[in-house]
Amino acid sequence: MTAISSPKRRALIDAPLLDAATGKTPRRTPVWFMRQAGRSLPEYRAAREGIPMLDSCFMPELLAEITLQPVRRHDVDAAILFSDIVVPLKAAGLDIDIVPGRGPVLADPIRTAADVDKLPVLEGEVPEVLKGIGIILAELQPHQALIGFAGAPFTLASYLVEGGPSKNHEKTKAMMHAEPQVWHKLMQRLTPTIKTWLASQIDAGIDAMQLFDSWAGFLTERDYREFVLPYSTEILAETPGITEIPRIHFGVGTGELLGAMSEAGSDVMGVDWRVPLDQAAQRIHAASGAKVLQGNLDPAILFAGNDVVREETRRIKTEAAAAIDAGHATGHIFNLGHGVLPNTPAEAITEAVAIIHES
Repeated sequence: MTAISSPKRRALIDAPLLDAATGKTPRRTPVWFMRQAGRSLPEYRAAREGIPMLDSCFMPELLAEITLQPVRRHDVDAAILFSDIVVPLKAAGLDIDIVPGRGPVLADPIRTAADVDKLPVLEGEVPEVLKGIGIILAELQPHQALIGFAGAPFTLASYLVEGGPSKNHEKTKAMMHAEPQVWHKLMQRLTPTIKTWLASQIDAGIDAMQLFDSWAGFLTERDYREFVLPYSTEILAETPGITEIPRIHFGVGTGELLGAMSEAGSDVMGVDWRVPLDQAAQRIHAASGAKVLQGNLDPAILFAGNDVVREETRRIKTEAAAAIDAGHATGHIFNLGHGVLPNTPAEAITEAVAIIHES
């Protein structure tokens, strides 16, 4: 890890997440949960009442409050910035909205080379988000990290081509194979926006980052390598300041892609609940060497009670330890295998964090 260069980045002290992410031995197993900022918390619902999702992402005090709520309540080892993967597209001027119960919806889907040419590119900072990051950093304790994030170019591209969420990604895959030049043109258009978005978060002082490729699991490894990997690699290598902080890479249903995804250059590989951590580590190690693992409790297990959570936690920690002992991994950050489910009892999350911290 290179020296800290952002004047806004804090000098964290005994921070379990950063220690694990950089191959050190943390004082306790670090844990944070994807989608911990919001969804399941009653205080989140109260804070956002009557405020559309995307609007809340551009309100500094509100996004800071929502980011901090799970840290205060659950004692997780990191906050993750409250935002959405389409925020940089919205900030660039794209007509996109988040429809309750559906997700991001685009007014005019991207289907042609001319559509790609009209896609706006983010060329500067998003001041509302940077102000929110400043508020968050002022409240976090010296051992609590702030994770920033961005959507990976494939997942963003799929939303743009499909016009919204898709079960099969048929229009996306059709463009890839029937009009590959248009597909690559779209990925080349998106990548600078993602780099600018991440670079501004890094300059504002985030302690780590995660690149979400939520829909990559719908691809074959062959298609991933040809149509996606070069762009994620560019982001993880060439975003200004990105090598100064731990880089996490995660996708859902990506067990068959773990090796290829690890070649994009992250320090930490997120693993969903479908693949045991020790097996995931073997696939990653064979492709790109040992990395830190993140994951991978099934989010549904939080509904099963403390005894089951404790048993599953023990299993996951054992798998991670076996991977480390075998030289296939260099550390472990505990997480769910995807995000917190919306109707998860808040108390169950708090209890799970305490169980994870027990040993």
